[in-house]
Amino acid sequence: MNTTPAAPRAASTASVAQKALHKLGLVRDIDLALHLPLRYEDETRITPLSSARDGQMVQIEATVTASEVQLRPRRQLLVQVEDASGSCELRFFSFYPSHQKTLAVGARLRIRGEVKGGFWGRQMLHPAFRQAGGELPAALTPVYPTTAGLPQPYLRKAVVGALQRVDLSETLPPGTEPPYAVFRRDGGSYRAFNLREALQFLHHPTPDVSLSTLEDHSHPAWQRLKAEELLAQQLSQQQSRRERDRLRAPVLRPRKPEGGVLPLHEQLMAVLPFDLTAAQRRVGLEIAQDLARRVPMHRLLQGDVGSGKTVVAALAATIAMDAGWQCALMAPTEILAEQHFAKMIGWLEPLLAAHGRRVAWLVGGQKKKDRTAMLALVESGEAALVVGTHAVIQEQVRFKNLALAIIDEQHRFGVAQRLSLRQKLAAQGMEPHMLMMSATPIPRTLAMSYYADLDVSVIDELPPGRTPIVTKLIADSRKDEVIARIGAQVADGRQVYWVCPLIEESEALDLSNATATHADLSEALPGVMVGLLHSRMPAAEKKAVMALFSSGQMGVLVSTTVIEVGVDVPNASLMVIEHAERFGLSQLHQLRGRVGRGAAASACVLLYSTNESGRVGETAKERLRAMAETNDGFEIARRDLEIRGPGEFLGARQSGDALLRFADLATDTHLLEWARELAPAMLDRHAALAERHVMRWLGGKSDYLKA
Repeated sequence: MNTTPAAPRAASTASVAQKALHKLGLVRDIDLALHLPLRYEDETRITPLSSARDGQMVQIEATVTASEVQLRPRRQLLVQVEDASGSCELRFFSFYPSHQKTLAVGARLRIRGEVKGGFWGRQMLHPAFRQAGGELPAALTPVYPTTAGLPQPYLRKAVVGALQRVDLSETLPPGTEPPYAVFRRDGGSYRAFNLREALQFLHHPTPDVSLSTLEDHSHPAWQRLKAEELLAQQLSQQQSRRERDRLRAPVLRPRKPEGGVLPLHEQLMAVLPFDLTAAQRRVGLEIAQDLARRVPMHRLLQGDVGSGKTVVAALAATIAMDAGWQCALMAPTEILAEQHFAKMIGWLEPLLAAHGRRVAWLVGGQKKKDRTAMLALVESGEAALVVGTHAVIQEQVRFKNLALAIIDEQHRFGVAQRLSLRQKLAAQGMEPHMLMMSATPIPRTLAMSYYADLDVSVIDELPPGRTPIVTKLIADSRKDEVIARIGAQVADGRQVYWVCPLIEESEALDLSNATATHADLSEALPGVMVGLLHSRMPAAEKKAVMALFSSGQMGVLVSTTVIEVGVDVPNASLMVIEHAERFGLSQLHQLRGRVGRGAAASACVLLYSTNESGRVGETAKERLRAMAETNDGFEIARRDLEIRGPGEFLGARQSGDALLRFADLATDTHLLEWARELAPAMLDRHAALAERHVMRWLGGKSDYLKA
């Protein structure tokens, strides 16, 4: 037989499959070995048709007794098969001539599919089939996550080959075993899985295994993988911390009073119109102690919405500026950056003016003339503090001597952005201190894992005078009642936010259009100034709208989620969030935090829409219930982690890749504790094993854990 035309086709198929493997990140043998099945098919046994239950996925061996193509009511291939115990109809709406040939009358087939018992007898819709014969496999058949151009048979073969070639020699120190269940070996003795055994088992489990233990990842083989993955992550974090401890940063100590002149941080405390809370003072001291060390600070400042993180950051900045160094404050949105800028100007500009220094402003949409002037101030050192968006870290921004970088809402910045800010002092052989702030509280288990290389400070009390926010769940069928309440609030001199999820109509989601909502509310509330704010507006227009709302002239602000963080209008006492079921928990909590900032009683109305049956989805219901039950950001974060999982909760920690593929921080705390304890000892006494372990599990991704 001439096979010449088939050879190029086979080569082409292999080339497509290789590209698909790379697309999935399956480059090294270890990548393939760790590419675990989504589910399994049991092809190890033949089930007699008479024993198959309705809805059961089974494999039968049967002979074709009839096969025909029907054209009505639609084109389909109907095949009758029977074994010694009964008969079944196979139905195909999509088929090829080759299928008809294989499914010809008299063919003996091995068929796998879901059995349905209908009025006309048993039936399988689009089952898998092949010619009968050959031995049955001894293990379950894996079904892997895949992509276009990468068929399961090719992927299975690639995984088998990788498992044979890959070095899976032990990287745990001798005598070390993770804390999990063991399995029975031949002869009745007990022993834990090693990595090779665990992977071999999970790729090809024996038919007697409990499928539920594979699905919920509680099987000892899964436990082994999760323990090793967590250990790799902890090793990487600990390495990062040790590397940072070898780096040098400017030593910044609070200046002592000279000639009757107080140091800047004391001058700032004297002019603030409020007293610091005990939590703010405690955290401020922790930061000051870090700044006085020669090792770069790497501290995460957590505090619930409105807990006063910005003033703590300002006090840290004054210590650096008093020592003659520069600071940078970076925020993810221009609105938030502008809020910070306004506060810093008010607090610090009068104090800095006496020293001939000032606060600079850098954002993407600046006029060239203004930007050039600001860049000159930064380079000369006259700008003691630079506030802005990611524009602060662009290459053309040259600091004279940056000593402290403050990043607000740090989880919204990528690794590359944060690394570039850290490199702004590289020419002097040092690295600036880093203070990262987040109003998205991170549950303890998540902080232990993802932020093991950070010191964490928590502002765990709100300033006095903050009123508790009442949260109400209201179906959107009662929207008119809500609008009437808005009218009453505005009449009492209060202000209101109305948040919509999208700017434009989406047929798929059918969400309210912010522009249409603005028009509706303007019509429903005559005499009330109703503003509109969304991300596509020019910066000057956004600024003008926010100025009107902040000054109290505008009664109602219709906005997309651009007001999620940083907007501070104490007179706003009502927040309405439309289509609340579409938002994440932490986002709802952030939005709710825009009210309750003054003395007036405040409320947050979560307007939810139901499906055709009048119900809200189960996950959405959990989120809304959590919001109604608690105002505690840490409790909200804990529930958010339960609902969404760690990868999504953190935006997959900045890189776009979920860095924990197997472990679940909600259930695997015991493994995380074990890994945290073992990692430093392993780095001290088994450095080569530690290096091999990290490379095996993380490859080049370890850098993402260090930023």
